Amino acid sequence: MGKIEINDLVYFKNIKIVQDKDYFNFSLDSVLLPNFVDITKKTKMILDMCTGNAPIPLILSTKTDAKIYAVELQKEVYNLAKETIKINKLDNQIVLINNNIKNLKKIFNTETFDIITCNPPYFKKKEDSIINENIVKSIARHEIEMELEDVMLISKSLLKNEGSLVLVHRTDRLIEIIELMRKHNIEPKRMRLIYPKINTESNLVLIDGRKNGKKGLKILPPLYIHNDDNSYTKEVLEMFGK
Repeated sequence: MGKIEINDLVYFKNIKIVQDKDYFNFSLDSVLLPNFVDITKKTKMILDMCTGNAPIPLILSTKTDAKIYAVELQKEVYNLAKETIKINKLDNQIVLINNNIKNLKKIFNTETFDIITCNPPYFKKKEDSIINENIVKSIARHEIEMELEDVMLISKSLLKNEGSLVLVHRTDRLIEIIELMRKHNIEPKRMRLIYPKINTESNLVLIDGRKNGKKGLKILPPLYIHNDDNSYTKEVLEMFGK
């Protein structure tokens, strides 16, 4: 374990996050995802899979009073999340689980959650994959302990009817995401492509699928992360709480 740091969660001065520089720090993806989630007054139960040090539950807690269950496999990262929740005094709202997401169907009853969020490992594990010597980082990056289809299988079981699965992922896997969602009765309903700058190719996608939802996909306006001078765009700064 490296040097533990306690930082502001971007510009949220009233929210702290515990990080270890030897592991993955929370990324921009973890800010974009909770800002894309469609939360209503009927939202009572949320599950965040692959939670890392819990940035997504932290931001969701500023938007809802719903109970949030956050699952992280790696004990080292789970411990960071545990300290994060404690420091922010969110123990009553956010419940952490140290387990593989593939075991969740043994922990929860079917149709428990209104919303499931996930910022999963982005890369398939192949024989020629360049795996980081730091196994914690490797598991966060590559589908070593779980695959994309596992997310769909769990969501199909644990989501309530018409409940939402909300993902952030690489754009180059979009077709696979849509195919797997439909295979498991999750209908893509909202999508937003993310671009580093204007006139660049999209590198990330936000997608919201509804369990047993009616067909009909709404594509939202593109989201640009940086201005030409590499500063964050106004919309991104607003997501940061600035």
